[in-house]
Amino acid sequence: MTLKTEILIQDKSSNGILRLVMNDLATRNSLSENMMNSLIDSIDIASKDKDTKVIVIASTGNVFCSGHDLKEINTARNNDDQGNAYYDKLFKKCSTLMQAIINCPKPVIAEIDGTATAAGCQLVASCDLAIASNESMFATPGVNIGLFCSTPMVALSRNVSNKNAMKMLLTGEMITAKKAKKIGLINTNVFKEDLKKEVLELASIIASKSMMTISTGKEAFYTQSQMTLSDAYLYTSDVMKENLLRSDAKEGISAFLEKRNPNWDGSEDLNS
Repeated sequence: MTLKTEILIQDKSSNGILRLVMNDLATRNSLSENMMNSLIDSIDIASKDKDTKVIVIASTGNVFCSGHDLKEINTARNNDDQGNAYYDKLFKKCSTLMQAIINCPKPVIAEIDGTATAAGCQLVASCDLAIASNESMFATPGVNIGLFCSTPMVALSRNVSNKNAMKMLLTGEMITAKKAKKIGLINTNVFKEDLKKEVLELASIIASKSMMTISTGKEAFYTQSQMTLSDAYLYTSDVMKENLLRSDAKEGISAFLEKRNPNWDGSEDLNS
């Protein structure tokens, strides 16, 4: 389905994999207000859709996402407040998008075929998983135009080591997909012609699991990562106990012991 904005193309296959394809070649798939609203709305709907199991964010053209729309940013300088209110709204909207990805109970995979810069790199880092074509490039180049990539830094610094994150932020230099894999920004890089197939295979594996279990695990992963070691163990011990009491855990363990495939039926308690 093509949204009215004609910026985002939605397509959900029969196995529950939803593809959100950014399609705004005129702005190099920038995170304009329109694009961010489309992504936020689509993710929100998918979060509540029991038939959606995995979300893939992809793009058309040779730019995955160029970051914020600099023309929009520059135009706002003509406002009476020199853009102050607009910039406040813009970055809050971007933060909402990135947190929507993290808080979504469904895994979100970035499918990158092209450059991902600034907030586009932030988008990649915010996704749970990321696979890129060998031709893809990544950068946080704000420093080159006098605008430090402070908000992209949040997601970047939570995915790669401090030294690697600081080098990207301080130099603004492009890194290859191979380098991005090495520092942990993406999971892997593949041949361009194999990209969609690799992403769909990964998404299909995840979609075959219990969605209750996947949702529980994703939430616990991000929650415990901000805790001290002792608090993380206390919290995850409770999560595992509650998980064990759910129907899919009972079915999964029984299926393993009985050497058969599990029959997941816990989707109804996904949001309970």
